[in-house]
Amino acid sequence: MNEPYLCLKRLVFSATVVSIAMAMGLASPALAETGVGAKPIDGATVIFDGTRKMLDEKWTYWKGPRFSSALPIKWKIVDDPVDKGTVVMTDDPAAAGGKYGTADVVTKKKYRDFRLHIEFLVVKRDGNSGVYLQNRYEIQVLDGDKTKHGMGAVINETPAPYHAYKGIGKWNAFDITFRAARFADGKRSEKALLSMFFNGIKVHSNQTINQVWGGKNSGIDGGNNGGKGITDRPGGLKLQCEGHEVLYRNIWIKELDLTKADTDFKK
Repeated sequence: MNEPYLCLKRLVFSATVVSIAMAMGLASPALAETGVGAKPIDGATVIFDGTRKMLDEKWTYWKGPRFSSALPIKWKIVDDPVDKGTVVMTDDPAAAGGKYGTADVVTKKKYRDFRLHIEFLVVKRDGNSGVYLQNRYEIQVLDGDKTKHGMGAVINETPAPYHAYKGIGKWNAFDITFRAARFADGKRSEKALLSMFFNGIKVHSNQTINQVWGGKNSGIDGGNNGGKGITDRPGGLKLQCEGHEVLYRNIWIKELDLTKADTDFKK
């Protein structure tokens, strides 16, 4: 059998395997702009580059009902344990024992619709943190949990896409397109919506978000009508501190204006 024919046969076989896997929901096409190390897309703004300067410049504490730390931000800038450079660690003493809401940090800028990239590394088993969109809706960062409260879940809304998680001691990446809730005559007419790639694997597609979970200490509107009293005010990107060693780096965001209720990925 000649070499060109053999190469073509292998290519056809590989394409067939991928097609079958996608049809079975075992794989999905990754985008070049997603995953660990993804660089900012056109129009995006870097909001954390690993430096103390940018942390203090673009972030502050969320002064929610249980806030008990104090500026300047007590989170530490530490050496990246895997690659060159520095990163931030969520180890504020005020949050020891899992007291979320005591020392969470949030961007000073507030957002409505956006495309977000963020990378995290869980240092130890059962490490816990969380990425809050608009300081309302949590995308869970929790090692070991595969439930609706687990790693990569839109918390309490979807099962954890745990298969996409690389594990402790390794960098992971969320890439999210988010559309804020819409309002008419002061009432919510359309729920918040998102699509998400986890380490380059598409795990959420046009997922609706019903409420703020975790109560008033979790995020804005959490204390309104059991978390269902969503308001129209924008919110910052928040990172949760629960007294665990979770690292973050390479965070960038691009503001969008999604007129249609569709968060399917676009640059």
